[in-house]
Amino acid sequence: MILSASRRTDIPAFYSEWFINRLREGYVLIPNPYNTNQLSRISLSPQKIDCIVFWTKNALPLLRKLDVIEDLGYKDYYFEFTITAYDDKVEKYLPQKENVIEVFQRLSDRVGTNRVDWRFDPIIINEQFTESWILNRFEQLCKSLAEYTNKCIISFIDIYRHIRSNFTEIPLMVKENIVGNLVGIASAYNLKLYMCSENQDYSSYGLYHSTCIDKEKIESIIGYKLNARKDIGQRKNCGCIESIDIGVYNTCKHGCSYCYATEYSTISRNEEMQYNPCYPILTGYPTGKENIINKKTVSLKDYQYSMDCFKEI
Repeated sequence: MILSASRRTDIPAFYSEWFINRLREGYVLIPNPYNTNQLSRISLSPQKIDCIVFWTKNALPLLRKLDVIEDLGYKDYYFEFTITAYDDKVEKYLPQKENVIEVFQRLSDRVGTNRVDWRFDPIIINEQFTESWILNRFEQLCKSLAEYTNKCIISFIDIYRHIRSNFTEIPLMVKENIVGNLVGIASAYNLKLYMCSENQDYSSYGLYHSTCIDKEKIESIIGYKLNARKDIGQRKNCGCIESIDIGVYNTCKHGCSYCYATEYSTISRNEEMQYNPCYPILTGYPTGKENIINKKTVSLKDYQYSMDCFKEI
């Protein structure tokens, strides 16, 4: 299986100790997002986990623990690392950009450029964040990040119900103009630019279609072909393969005003107060009233086709 950690929250930034403890214990309990009384018990055996995909805006806490993770038998992983153009008015509790950039560079030096994807995501356009401002910030970030990654993924902001009062849709003509300019800037830094889950086809601008939980990337990392299907739980235009996400919604503490996974009006649910790094659930301990389902997990490796001669070094 592919372990996703996590689209729902920033485990590397806030919950790395919990994650390490789950690996040591060999299992995790994941609440159903629509029915918290239903828990899935997932085995975290190294023999079943083919690759771990980390999603983060600040990998520093986990970077310090990579040796521990590898010593436990989990050597195959990569990072989806988001660094945007915005400051603390939009990303309220993120460290300063120069500090996050340094972490990105250190992480790339540690694991390699193929295992750190840069996400410039989401792109917001309004009176404060104009097209020219976004393009300028993107180029400044390219100067710092291009030599530390092989891939930059972009997408435009999705207007979810809980953020409608703060953001508006970007007209298609504006999107096309931005894409053309971003591709030109990225090309100047020999950086391939990819688009994540957009309905519009931008391939004529030289923009590649992105797959974030990427079958080919994972195969190159682990040295085996995968018997993996498209993840039917994601959006129609998403090309990601199937994975198991161990995060919990409404637990990220970065304070990003555009976030799809955290509705800050609901934080009164006190998930953070229930957190304990020794608990099997990210948000607490089972009460005993939950229905726990043992979810069958298997390795997706095709052992008939080893790619050891192609495996990244």
